[in-house]
Amino acid sequence: MKIYQEAADYIKGKMGEISPKIAIILGSGLGVLSEEITEKIVIPYKEIPNFPVSTVTGHAGELIIGKLQNVAIIAMNGRSHYYEGYSLQEATFPIRVFKLLGINELILTNAAGGINTEYKPGDFMIINDHLSFFAESVLRGKNMDEFGPRFPDMSEVYKKDKIAKLEEIIKKYTGRPNVGVYAYMKGPTYETPAEIRALRTLGADAVGMSTVPEAIVANHCGIEVAAISCITNMAAGILDEKLSHEEVKETADRVKMTFKEIIKEYVSTK
Repeated sequence: MKIYQEAADYIKGKMGEISPKIAIILGSGLGVLSEEITEKIVIPYKEIPNFPVSTVTGHAGELIIGKLQNVAIIAMNGRSHYYEGYSLQEATFPIRVFKLLGINELILTNAAGGINTEYKPGDFMIINDHLSFFAESVLRGKNMDEFGPRFPDMSEVYKKDKIAKLEEIIKKYTGRPNVGVYAYMKGPTYETPAEIRALRTLGADAVGMSTVPEAIVANHCGIEVAAISCITNMAAGILDEKLSHEEVKETADRVKMTFKEIIKEYVSTK
């Protein structure tokens, strides 16, 4: 508990009069939203006690406190991942810090591979459920009773009212309000065609290397979750082409302005 409190106290000391209730995590190539934040206070992760530092291209590695659409928020411009060498507990460290800061809603974004063959690169998918049983549980080990119960319910991690609101907004901007299941894989390798076939059989619509551990910890802490994937590429074996992080960044860059407007409008409803 001490390490989370140290980080929270440091951030509180920088926040001034701003008291956000909403946190946003910006995924690969989606940091453009940070440009829209006003009255901003920027804190590099490396300055925050015990905070994990992003090492992946496209993740700026800074915490931004300010206002979006005149709503007080905290935004993580980049995240840390299990595949970078962090434990899942380290990678999700910021979520418990958010709880101590009084955050009650978390908006998660990511770049994902499309498994559903009706999707195309540049689409957005609202996450309504996830698959994560190929990875160890982020809650493994002694339970932190200060944050939540030993056996948290997972029947509605992604809140239905938030899904409905995002559907309405995304339909307005793209005409394609996809809603589906996100499969979490540990990475850093992209999945094999056989793994993608298996995930499709299990009901997954998209796949990626983040988001789910954060959503589980937020749910454990009683923080409500909304989550959006930007489909930046089709998953292995769907198209006859190799996968690359460059493609992920290029697609995210192409749709970043639409993404920005979607999140701005969603936050403005608060």
